[in-house]
Amino acid sequence: MSGTFTLYNGSAEIRVDRRGAEILLWKIGGRDLLWRKDPAIWNATAPILFPVVGWTRHGEIRVDDRSYPLGLHGFASTRDFTLINRKADEAWLSLAADETTKALYPFDFVLTVHYAVHPQSVVVTLLVENKDDRPMPYACGLHPGFAWRHQGEGAWIEFDACEDPSVPLISEHGLFLPETRPIPLQGQRLDLSADLLTQEALCFLNLHGRGLTFHQGAGAALRVDLDHFPHLALWARPPAPFLSIEAWTGHGDPADFEGDLYAKPSMLVLAPGATGRHAVTWTFCRETV
Repeated sequence: MSGTFTLYNGSAEIRVDRRGAEILLWKIGGRDLLWRKDPAIWNATAPILFPVVGWTRHGEIRVDDRSYPLGLHGFASTRDFTLINRKADEAWLSLAADETTKALYPFDFVLTVHYAVHPQSVVVTLLVENKDDRPMPYACGLHPGFAWRHQGEGAWIEFDACEDPSVPLISEHGLFLPETRPIPLQGQRLDLSADLLTQEALCFLNLHGRGLTFHQGAGAALRVDLDHFPHLALWARPPAPFLSIEAWTGHGDPADFEGDLYAKPSMLVLAPGATGRHAVTWTFCRETV
């Protein structure tokens, strides 16, 4: 059953939709920290990605010589989750495999999402359980669109470590090409601009660090800490007032990939009965300007 509920901790609150277990709103002291979705631009706020991340070649996956229709970012964002438990400041939601999901992804799984609200932060944890009797390949991710009120006012990303100053080229169909393109990354600092973000997403694969700080200008910053998410992407649709800082375990298909899901680069494989855990912490910071 779809519907929303709200979690609180002091002046912080988040509103969660059971459809997709998606956060629709995050506020601290009345300040919106996520963008308000606009169907004309991007009809989402912070979708969960599972069981694949990114585009698949021809909109399908192959498992054991059979094709299954599974497109961009999988199906978790369109499914109704079950609210398992809820307290004032945290909640657990789950999605279990059924006949509909098995027609797209032929595995028994349970995906559990845990939200914990703190006075200055939100912790999102994804638990992926393999309920099948065979190994299960998967990828998961988080795709929040953070409110960016002051575009063009000296915003920048500060990575925890020096990252690669080139990123993969993405085809018009969303597939990863072998070529790369340079970006204006100077050490750990990436200055943001509309020109930089109007092309495809900036994908940082196999990060050296485990997080970044988004300095938004006007005295605001957002800290993102990753736990068992090796990849990160920056995506926007200027001049829409948001920047998406995506945490990924996997990524879109390489343009020449035609193999089995087990062989796709960066897929994780869970043994029967095993559980994968992945978490992100978002922290709102104020800066002296």
